[in-house]
Amino acid sequence: MRIIKKTNIDFIGKTNSAAVLSTVLIFAGVLSMILNGGPKLSIDFKGGTFIAVNYTDPVDIETIRSELSSISIDGQTFDFGNAEIKYFGDESNIAVRISSIEDEPKQFSKKFTDILANIFPDKVPTDRSNFILSVEKVGPKVGAELSSDAIMAMLSALVLILIYVSIRFEFKYALGAIAALTHDVLITLGVFSILGYEVSLAVIAAFLTIVGYSLNDTIVIFDRVRENAKALKNIHIKDVINQSINESLSRTIITSLTTFFVVLILFLFGGEVIHTFSFAMIVGVLIGTYSSIFVASPVVIKMASK
Repeated sequence: MRIIKKTNIDFIGKTNSAAVLSTVLIFAGVLSMILNGGPKLSIDFKGGTFIAVNYTDPVDIETIRSELSSISIDGQTFDFGNAEIKYFGDESNIAVRISSIEDEPKQFSKKFTDILANIFPDKVPTDRSNFILSVEKVGPKVGAELSSDAIMAMLSALVLILIYVSIRFEFKYALGAIAALTHDVLITLGVFSILGYEVSLAVIAAFLTIVGYSLNDTIVIFDRVRENAKALKNIHIKDVINQSINESLSRTIITSLTTFFVVLILFLFGGEVIHTFSFAMIVGVLIGTYSSIFVASPVVIKMASK
């Protein structure tokens, strides 16, 4: 199905403006990460404890934060007032993320949930087993290992893509694809840093999904470029790529919109568990579609002119 019959848009003529936009977005993201000491990592990578509890009625999150600013467990005093405390689903469910603690008291999770229960004792379910929704714990060594595994997964994906595209097309196309994918991941990571969103294992999965989605869109355009380059041998590579993008535009818009609507619904109604995953996908779909046209293709033109 073609929702756009025929277009003749000069996409390549707009690459300078696109380059300025990409530079601003990447610079803002990198600056944010520098100021924040890197991306905000979840306990999946830093190690720590995640606790989610369910009260019978809505509670005031600031009261919980105030009460947790000075608590005593086994003779040790802790200040968790600056820990991540947020509503989980609705205002009767609370999620708390605590970074790894040196010399952590025994049965820390149980004792901490008891403290949460004592803050609003009249709003705790009669059956205490219904109070605790989730308790997750990741040790610092496991977190460090997961961090290295996540980095290796991303680098391995990029290297394998470089090899695949080089074999299927040419090396210049591979460089264009890698430039677009790196662009997509950097901007998405920067957006997460600017908004203060955590990077978790689910977000890494979203990044890898973004890489696959963006690559698929890029290859569709490159495939059309290769076909047109054979048929239009006397036409400049810029015009060939422009024509190829226009011919692929209907397919690109349909694919991007259908994917975007799905992840938007997940973001709005999917719940807290997949909130950051779906948000990363929303950013990735938009940036991936943009980069296939305004990043990958201009790199191919630059390489072809050398």
